[in-house]
Amino acid sequence: MHVYYILTITIETLKFSPSVFTLILYLMRLPSKVYSFICLFEPLSVPLQKFHSRSYSHQNMKKLSIVAIVLSVSAIVFQFFILATQKKDVSDQEYKQALTDHYKVYSPVLPESLDFAGEATPLDVFSVRENLDRALLMTTYWQSNTVLILKRAYRFFPVIEKILQQNGIPLDFKYLCVAESGLVNVTSSAKAQGYWQFMKATGEKYNLEVSEDVDERNSIEKSTQAACDFLNSLYKTFGSWTLAAAAYNCGENGLGKQLQLQNVSNYYDLYLNQETAFYLFRILAYKLIMQNPQQYGFYLRTKDLYPGIPCKEITVNTPVESLHAFASEQKTTYKMLKTLNPWMVNTKITNKTRKTYTIKLPVANGELQRTIQKEEDRKPDLLKGL
Repeated sequence: MHVYYILTITIETLKFSPSVFTLILYLMRLPSKVYSFICLFEPLSVPLQKFHSRSYSHQNMKKLSIVAIVLSVSAIVFQFFILATQKKDVSDQEYKQALTDHYKVYSPVLPESLDFAGEATPLDVFSVRENLDRALLMTTYWQSNTVLILKRAYRFFPVIEKILQQNGIPLDFKYLCVAESGLVNVTSSAKAQGYWQFMKATGEKYNLEVSEDVDERNSIEKSTQAACDFLNSLYKTFGSWTLAAAAYNCGENGLGKQLQLQNVSNYYDLYLNQETAFYLFRILAYKLIMQNPQQYGFYLRTKDLYPGIPCKEITVNTPVESLHAFASEQKTTYKMLKTLNPWMVNTKITNKTRKTYTIKLPVANGELQRTIQKEEDRKPDLLKGL
């Protein structure tokens, strides 16, 4: 019976103005007057007369009043929530005004000066400015892709930078890797493969194994070393890092032919196919944004990034008939084995030549986030640049 009268009070309370609630708050301090006051409202008089006919102590009345108030407040809040979330028609004018007030798109500001690998970019040339502007707009406003690249770079740039430095390659070439693959092992429509997008013949030329079982174009370490060898060769041919980058895209012979035909020596003076003509500007856009992410609206914390995956290494110089069984023997899963060694492209390694392979294995609990994320990786500070 208590519940019946409490619900009656709650429901009837919602029919009055919010001032009723204020009065009830006051009355909870005067329990002896609750009955006489509330019965002034006809909708409550009948149930409350029956309610009052029973003998209740002062303490019981106070408890019941408090429960009724809590239920009333909950019902009022719920009612306001329903009203607030109900759809209403929006006129075209209101819609247009909302768009004007709340949605703004800005054009990124071009830098006053810029260089690639220490070689100046001629920003005073209108075609250069417009191509850079286009690349910056595309990269800035493809937000999801650029955010993912920033996250991946935290994992892969330390590996790439170390190998570039060991081979005397300017660090700006890490952004070429970004432009090529987005730091993912992808396959192009032309069948280029891996982080650095090597064609099969070029990869093999620079000592990458490409076979039924193994594709070292998918190894971040080996493919970066091959890219360094290739870039050093291109630099020796053209004497310019900018031209070396362009030749990486369109080929040494193709670029050399165009330089000779057009009788120029500068990338920015060349008339090239659409992809190569825009290639350096994509690299420069990534450089600008990744070095100054906040300037272009990208606010990522260190804890949001993808840390490097700690692992241990073993060497194998014999055939591996089943990578599934091998993974079990090494106390890991086939999934983790393939994740850490993406150059394994089959379920076995035939290895007829008894070549020595270095295989990465996870450390204990290596699949857990708490294992790979070190203390410095958990910081909430904003990313300054990569």
